[in-house]
Amino acid sequence: MAKKAVATFAAKAGAKSMVKCIRMERSPKTGAYVFTEQLVEEAQAKEMFGKK
Repeated sequence: MAKKAVATFAAKAGAKSMVKCIRMERSPKTGAYVFTEQLVEEAQAKEMFGKK
């Protein structure tokens, strides 16, 4: 099933340059780690990790 989702995503125009970024942050409320996921363009991936 995952192959079908990836194939559908890759078939769209311009979608080949998209990457999934997962960033680990501390929750200000509990202090536990929280994982945030985003789909960004490949050129903007370093910019996404650079900001806090």
